Amino acid sequence: MTPKQPAFGIRTAAAAPLGDANAATVTLGQIGELAAGLPILRLVRQALFLAILLLALITLKPFVDLSRLELGDIVTGQETMTYAIFGTFALAALLLAMREHAPALTSLITPTHLALAAWLAMSVILSQDHGTSAKRLALTAAVMLMTACLPLLAQTRAELRNLLAITALALLALCYVGMIVVPDLAIHQAHDLQEPGLAGNWRGSFGHKNAAAAVMAMLLFIGVAVFRAGGRVSGLAILGLACVFLVGSEGKSAFALSLVVFGLTGAFAVIRSFGGRVLIAIGPVLMLNVFTIGTVMSDGLASVVAALPVDSTFTGRTDIWRFAIETIAARPITGYGFAAFWGTQTVRDVSEEGATWAGYASHSHNGYIDTTLTLGAVGLVLLLVVFVLGPLRNYQKLQFETGNTGPFATMFLQIWLFGILLSSMESFFFDRSDAIWIMFLFATFGLHYLARFRIR
Repeated sequence: MTPKQPAFGIRTAAAAPLGDANAATVTLGQIGELAAGLPILRLVRQALFLAILLLALITLKPFVDLSRLELGDIVTGQETMTYAIFGTFALAALLLAMREHAPALTSLITPTHLALAAWLAMSVILSQDHGTSAKRLALTAAVMLMTACLPLLAQTRAELRNLLAITALALLALCYVGMIVVPDLAIHQAHDLQEPGLAGNWRGSFGHKNAAAAVMAMLLFIGVAVFRAGGRVSGLAILGLACVFLVGSEGKSAFALSLVVFGLTGAFAVIRSFGGRVLIAIGPVLMLNVFTIGTVMSDGLASVVAALPVDSTFTGRTDIWRFAIETIAARPITGYGFAAFWGTQTVRDVSEEGATWAGYASHSHNGYIDTTLTLGAVGLVLLLVVFVLGPLRNYQKLQFETGNTGPFATMFLQIWLFGILLSSMESFFFDRSDAIWIMFLFATFGLHYLARFRIR
């Protein structure tokens, strides 16, 4: 049975029993109180929605000076301010969402979600570095709670459209203004400590052009949704500005994957069976991993890729993939502990080479490998069930049961598809306050709610 509580939309008061005048009077009084406080509450919800997304996308440290960056700062992630702000936002979002959407939040309590939460907690106990895992899991939990409440803060479709448009345009404006005002902090330079070969690539307020390109690709999906939802001018502006920035960043992988996602979305309109959609969505992920990770496991695949007109080392990723896969073999079931491998003493202990290059790597450039490294095979299986199969099943359900099709359902689908594809080349799963991870969660939770609650 589909609950009647809307995922997006103004909550309606329950009808009073027939013949119960007192109950009717109380209900009318409550409606009056709600109506009186609605403008302020709505303003607070909107402000919090904007604050959360802008914080996620801009971060607390925009325009990092890469010429002075301490390599250790990339992976420590122990800033007290970050924990305090995200914790506060998570609590505020929970209080506002619970007021009208408690059934939506409680719907998140599912066997698979509970199993994942339990294993994340277990990974702290089994970790090689209990303190690091506990700290990083605390921030990740706050971010996931905050993002679970985020779709519920928008009360109507028009409100969601406007809030997303404001967020996207604000981010784009900041990135473009940054390139004009502080170009050395918004464009990769030849004197950067890391990857000086990226000189000239746009990165805006982000720390790396790959992160900027990934977010810009997601803004393309938001721009299309805003346009389709009635925001013609703002939607076109987002599309144009994001596309130009994506080209300027030279994020070839992100650009190519965005085109693939648009193609897969079109295929979803033709193939309507769940099995067919599993092949459409999961097939490309498997292929990407076979022809990337597979090249370090099979000489045959490596020779095939070497014959293709692409960089067979995938910008040096094959070395780190080989190191990661060899390291997984030592702890294949449980992994090394939540977020307790890259950038910790553990990585230096498992290999002599770790003291040189691996010790300063922030991830393995593959979300599925990193999940196996830190959470083991059990964690990887739970990741696939919750964040790969789960959203796909939710999209199938929302289309044929709740009927919540429309621009935002498609947008959530596209961001999710982009995320699972990008994870074959980058790593953001469970990455605390990472912008791509938060947008991926936003889409995942959005699909969950749309599959269970009707929009009014």
